[in-house]
Amino acid sequence: MNQSTQTTPDRQALPANLQKTADFIASVQLDSGAIPWFDQGITDPWDHVEAAMGLTVAGQYSAAERALQWLADQQRPDGAWFAAYDSQGIADDTRAETNFVAYIATGVWHFVLVTNNRAVAERLWPTVQRALDFVLKLQAPTGEIYWALDSKKGVSKDALVTGCSSIYKSLQCGIELARYLSKPGREWEQARTALGDTLRNKPERFDRTWESKERYAMDWFYPVLTGVTTGPAAKQRLAEKWETFVEPNYGCRCVSDQPWATAAETAELIMACVAAGNFKEAQALTDAIAHMQTEDGSWWTGYVFTDSVFWPDERPTWTAGAILLAADAMQRLTPASQLLSGPSAAATPVGQTA
Repeated sequence: MNQSTQTTPDRQALPANLQKTADFIASVQLDSGAIPWFDQGITDPWDHVEAAMGLTVAGQYSAAERALQWLADQQRPDGAWFAAYDSQGIADDTRAETNFVAYIATGVWHFVLVTNNRAVAERLWPTVQRALDFVLKLQAPTGEIYWALDSKKGVSKDALVTGCSSIYKSLQCGIELARYLSKPGREWEQARTALGDTLRNKPERFDRTWESKERYAMDWFYPVLTGVTTGPAAKQRLAEKWETFVEPNYGCRCVSDQPWATAAETAELIMACVAAGNFKEAQALTDAIAHMQTEDGSWWTGYVFTDSVFWPDERPTWTAGAILLAADAMQRLTPASQLLSGPSAAATPVGQTA
């Protein structure tokens, strides 16, 4: 379902190739507002929001709003969402993942930063509030946030660096949304401070009951992307494993021990580079993955550079969303361009004075 592009005074037009990327996302979106991974695929809450933010970058505000409203309509009474949905309803009811649940705050605040649509902010505030309150009920006394609530076994009492870093940004977005609407958010501020301290100083609180996730690139750069690690420490963190994860001329490996560069991870690393002030590296990564775009504007998941093949045979909407967010960070297309690549989520929505 295609949508006409809407503009605001502070939003620049997308380059033609990226407009096609936004149109691809819109073409996959269902009438319900859900954005599945691809045609006939599942919809999960985190990737759905990522794709919706891509639509917002492109000025397709009606489609983005419908996507956010779809998530609000699916919200469980406890404030969470199941792991995945399809056109028939719930596709995976085994768990509710905390970083999935929290991400609605990022999506809504991103939309408000670009559009200054207070009516949407007011309408979706209860959804964001219930979601973040659910997430914080799963925060450990030591600061980390447990990764999931299992539908049969209860709380899965371990934590992920990437997931908790994503939640750290979502809490920040929720706090800014609360300030925008003059709502209370002090409990979220305290929880975010504790989470940040644990991410920076208590590595032993993560991956305690399963194999370490250090081989995944996201564990490396997500603390920079989400503002957990900033300034010189951010530059140092990226430098430490740059050669481990970045394949020159191809992009960011998904995992360190596989010859597979992925578009979404590379797009997110681009934003992390912008956040750290590594603009030359960000541009090199942008150039490296240009070949992954197809004629219809979509992007392959990844490229196996030892075999010179795109793999798997999938072009996900969430990859397209990440590409659009990275382009915004690089080109400052919208008032939300620094949301995922700046030191703070705080900003003044377009049309509103500070």
